[in-house]
Amino acid sequence: MPNEPENPHRVTITADGPLLVAGPVEVTCADGTVVTSRRFTVALCMCRRSRIYPWCDTSHRRSRPPDQNPRGPT
Repeated sequence: MPNEPENPHRVTITADGPLLVAGPVEVTCADGTVVTSRRFTVALCMCRRSRIYPWCDTSHRRSRPPDQNPRGPT
């Protein structure tokens, strides 16, 4: 296809967690702020509970009742 990038970035959607993106990445937030991460893989928060939003800090794990946590109690 003519619009296909030569080296596409891989994005992984997780069931109950962050969006994983092959880094490095540059994220433009809703307020126009641009943040950058040079990490190999970046976890982007999807629940908006993270204290370091837009990066995931695993806050989503603490927001579910223990019986709904697939990894057991946290």
